[in-house]
Amino acid sequence: MTDQQDVVNDQENPIVPEDAPTTSSEEADGAQNVAPMDPSSPQDAPSAGPEASAYAAQTVAGPSYGLPEDVKRRFADVYANLEREIGKVFVGQKELVLGALVALFSGGHVLVESVPGLGKTLFASALGRALGCKFGRIQFTPDLMPSDVIGAPVFNMKTQEFKFHPGPVFAQILLADEINRTPAKTHSALLEAMQEGAATVDGTTHLLPTPFFVIATQNPIESEGTYRLPEAQVDRFMFKLVTDYPVEQDEFKILAEHSQHIDTKDKLLKVQPVLSAEEILAMRKIVNDVYVAPQLLDYINKIVRATRNFPRLAFGASTRAGLALVQGSRTLAVFQGRGFATPDDVAKIVAPALRHRVYLSPEAEIEGRDVDEILAALVRSIDVPRM
Repeated sequence: MTDQQDVVNDQENPIVPEDAPTTSSEEADGAQNVAPMDPSSPQDAPSAGPEASAYAAQTVAGPSYGLPEDVKRRFADVYANLEREIGKVFVGQKELVLGALVALFSGGHVLVESVPGLGKTLFASALGRALGCKFGRIQFTPDLMPSDVIGAPVFNMKTQEFKFHPGPVFAQILLADEINRTPAKTHSALLEAMQEGAATVDGTTHLLPTPFFVIATQNPIESEGTYRLPEAQVDRFMFKLVTDYPVEQDEFKILAEHSQHIDTKDKLLKVQPVLSAEEILAMRKIVNDVYVAPQLLDYINKIVRATRNFPRLAFGASTRAGLALVQGSRTLAVFQGRGFATPDDVAKIVAPALRHRVYLSPEAEIEGRDVDEILAALVRSIDVPRM
């Protein structure tokens, strides 16, 4: 993903269905120059045989592309307003803001990895206020029990009955702070909540409020007293967002604000709700109407499948990774005011969608290779489809 400017501006060479107006050869050639990819040749549809017939049938039967102009403007305005309100208390880190919002409106969750002290908790609090949603936080520790997360039945002396008292997981925006500090049995409790949107206690299933969005954090520089997240749970996160230290100008702004003795709680009170929970759910449904061309689905499929036999990767991505790329590209497209996804949308979210789903080979780890570097090389090896 790129910075805010890349997100809010329209792309010069969008994907359009086969029945849309055609472009010139120069424009078509320019559509291949999609950062960070550097394709060598375009991928054309099958020209004959059963594959061509199936391809044509899928294209004709596909959904109509495009969204009403007022809907596209609404999404662009929502993103700009959310970024403005969050920016009242949280400075910089545009990629974190964009990644979290894309995952939220796609119906996913995010895992944030960064060193301590970069404002992850402050960001989650500001996001909850800007979305008009109930915010909750769980500080994970080695002695945390599943009942501390989802709640437990408590005996009522007056009624002589057990009554379920919900835990902190019953929130709409949940910050799971330092999630890797708790053992697997507690991980499993959060896993059900993330996957099913419900928690089961004593055989009774309790539905969580909607929307339900988890921002989990972990510290990459500490290993003592931590528990490695199981692959099954890591795969449940739509994105893994890696945040670095703020740039010089942003860090100076943070220091300048604190030098004025401005209380963070007072700043949070200035954050105004941009949406309601009902509006978020309605906008999630609209995201599903964003058109994804069959050629783009084939492109996503090739990227995911290539991770399973690419050099220096010992373990490839699951099918869920492809679903994350499809849905994430839809949301990113509508944030940019388009009703159709493009290869550029896919390229921007390849790293956050796949970096936690693939594992480097021992040789790559010895060489000190970075997973994002390997994924960038993989994407460059896949031909960008010509639309």
